[in-house]
Amino acid sequence: MERDLTQTSQVVAQDEYGERRRISPWQAVFIAAIAMAISASEYVFAYQNVAYGIVIALAVTIGIYSMLSILNFDRRITDCGEVLALIPLYILFTSSLPWFFINQEYLLPAVYSCILGLCLWHVHQKNISLKKTFGFNRKKLLKHLLIGIAIGIPTGTVEYLILRPSPAFPVFEVKYLFRDISYMLIFVGVGEELLFRGFIQRDLGEAFGWKWGLFGASALFSVMHLTWRSVPELFFVFVAGLILGTLYLRTKGLVVPIIAHGVNNVMLVAVLPYIFMGWQ
Repeated sequence: MERDLTQTSQVVAQDEYGERRRISPWQAVFIAAIAMAISASEYVFAYQNVAYGIVIALAVTIGIYSMLSILNFDRRITDCGEVLALIPLYILFTSSLPWFFINQEYLLPAVYSCILGLCLWHVHQKNISLKKTFGFNRKKLLKHLLIGIAIGIPTGTVEYLILRPSPAFPVFEVKYLFRDISYMLIFVGVGEELLFRGFIQRDLGEAFGWKWGLFGASALFSVMHLTWRSVPELFFVFVAGLILGTLYLRTKGLVVPIIAHGVNNVMLVAVLPYIFMGWQ
């Protein structure tokens, strides 16, 4: 059986009275300031001015690395700062590169290849075990697949009812469905879950406890969806982040969150728009 949250809370409780207490308040404020700066950058990018948002993201990245180089932080705070720096880098790469040269059909995998590249660079720099992070278990693969599908279908339906995206093509075609399944699982699911659950939630959890790790990663996951310009979507993504983060904790891996995330997005863009096409 997977480790449950009760067992996790016991482990964290030990940290609270041991090593975790030695993290000073000003170091916690530093991490909170990074999160607020990232939120400001994404807000300006989505609602005010794209160019200013990119400049702020660049300034946040430089500021994080400068502070980490100058000040003597606890190792866990340094890890949190370095992984949070991937988010403004994510904004920079996905918003400022000349994507107009790429065929629109390949835009999504091209953009998320940058995110995967950042994640793999972080894996190399920090010597992270991908096998342990993904927690792949062949014996439990069918169970994890069914859990991911069972969660992804209803959450994808809720998100569709919030956003109501239009169909990408005039008629439904199976070839595009399989294309979107591969895109959403391999690129979006793996990229975002590796970043937000595998890295950010894990490092915040090690520094501040699993509850703050879950909350912080979910909040930043929500912030990165400001570009939809929908307040209900922000609340939905935050709750979805809590669900995905809980799945990550309970299964000790990313397989179920990736499947749930991918199925959610397939329902959102490749299935339900065609089912409800005549109702819009």
